[in-house]
Amino acid sequence: MIMPDVKMHDRVQMRKKHPCGSDEWVIHRVGADVGITCAGCGRRVLLARAVFNKRLKKIIEPSS
Repeated sequence: MIMPDVKMHDRVQMRKKHPCGSDEWVIHRVGADVGITCAGCGRRVLLARAVFNKRLKKIIEPSS
């Protein structure tokens, strides 16, 4: 499996929608765990790297 190269402040799309209705997230922490913030409501979630890689659909907007 290819590991996606994600960085801080990347905007990503996940496979499932958040209960607020948004499926876009902004990455705020990268390491063994990946911290993401919902672009719709601002909720912060911490996922294990393996779980994040499985749920990631695509990188919408890479950070500069």
